[in-house]
Amino acid sequence: MAHDIDQSFLALPLRALADAALARARALGADHADFRLERIRNASWRLRDAKPSGGSDTTDLGYAVRVVHGGSWGFASGVDLTMDGAARVASQAVAMAQLSAKVIEAAGSDERVELADEPVHADRTWVSAYDVDPFAVPDEEKAALLADFSERLLRAEGVAHVDASLLAVHENKFYADTAGTTTTQQRVRIHPQLTAVAVDSKTGEFDSMRTIAPPTGRGWEYLTGTGWDWDSELEQIPALLAEKMRAPSVQAGRYDLVVDPSNLWLTIHESIGHATELDRALGYEAAYAGTSFATFDQLGKLRYGSSIMNVTGDRTAEHGLATIGYDDEGVQAQSWDLVKDGTLVGYQLDRRIAKLTGLGRSNGCAFADSPGHVPVQRMANVSLQPDPGGLSTEDLIGGVERGIYVVGDRSWSIDMQRYNFQFTGQRFFKIENGRLAGQLRDVAYQATTTEFWGSMEKVGGPQTYVLGGAFNCGKAQPGQVAAVSHGCPSALFRDVNILNTTQEAGR
Repeated sequence: MAHDIDQSFLALPLRALADAALARARALGADHADFRLERIRNASWRLRDAKPSGGSDTTDLGYAVRVVHGGSWGFASGVDLTMDGAARVASQAVAMAQLSAKVIEAAGSDERVELADEPVHADRTWVSAYDVDPFAVPDEEKAALLADFSERLLRAEGVAHVDASLLAVHENKFYADTAGTTTTQQRVRIHPQLTAVAVDSKTGEFDSMRTIAPPTGRGWEYLTGTGWDWDSELEQIPALLAEKMRAPSVQAGRYDLVVDPSNLWLTIHESIGHATELDRALGYEAAYAGTSFATFDQLGKLRYGSSIMNVTGDRTAEHGLATIGYDDEGVQAQSWDLVKDGTLVGYQLDRRIAKLTGLGRSNGCAFADSPGHVPVQRMANVSLQPDPGGLSTEDLIGGVERGIYVVGDRSWSIDMQRYNFQFTGQRFFKIENGRLAGQLRDVAYQATTTEFWGSMEKVGGPQTYVLGGAFNCGKAQPGQVAAVSHGCPSALFRDVNILNTTQEAGR
């Protein structure tokens, strides 16, 4: 269903505020200025054993002015929705740039901020793909559905407790800059999640199993039939959890792995998504978010993985959490190659980094999580592409004599260069002679990034492809969070090192 921008947002003095801010920035000598007004509504609903246990509903409304003045950045934000207020914020942004220029000069640096060119996008409107705004659904209806889901699990034998949660975001954004670009956008995203807990009353041992339905750029329809089969998943969890409670602990060693998209998305996020952020690779995030082993001098040279590895950065994927029409620098959304036939061929860029490195146009990766924060380079929907004629998950499993099938994400660890890592999961199934042979516990797979992706022998077909993701990717100082999706098919990896987590913890 196609939606229009909310009239209540359009009723705000968007253009008048932008005109006042940009005019003041020009008058004060700014080489570039942009204005961004945002209204972001975040809400959560939480249930414990089918009873309400908490919730929140907040709205953040404000605007920001960013300038390039004298070769330095300046930034300021405000909430006074008057022309005088907007002009005053622009003056503050220019003053900040002038102060920054003095600090940079005192430090002996001659680095100047320049932005890559971008075509002008005048009077553009974009709305994400959803049917029903979750905020148009009464809270009582949301709570009732979560309670129903919880009660279905609680009625099953062996389920002692159930936690349920729902996160929803409705985001409106207006952008204008001194080049003439003006964009108005609206995005909706949602994240439902249920966790069933089993407790052995005799031994005191317990374990849990969480739904693997990913967060998505959809609306309320995601919980009522479009995009995910909730009935099937809720029906399966109790038996899977009971089997997990009885499952033997894994024997550490080398195994072939078939990794489900519900787990592999997170490995992509940590070992490819972050590693191909060019600001990290250049060292600009070293103080907090880290750096990258995929350094800029290796572009076009680094063997990231096997020849069947093809990874794209994408700001256009339908229902993607990082999908937009235009980024926070007025750059139109794009899709591009990061890894092609196993070789590093691209990075994620904003306008400054694109100009600094001579890579041409930005690919639209500037984003701020609120009107009070400056845009920084953030992750696109980074996705592993399927084999157009690829196998089903069952056929991938059928090609393994001794291995493990991994489903769902859980804990993970990776170094600051995004190179050495280990990941666990929600469910692990032993594979014997091409068939699943019951669950295992205490499993983690460990590798270096290039070793792991180099061991990838097959990727599944489009029928196995799922768009996973998260609401809470963190970066920058002060810290910001961003929602991002990662699509992938099921994939087969050979001879991967498997750790027993209980043994590792005891060392």
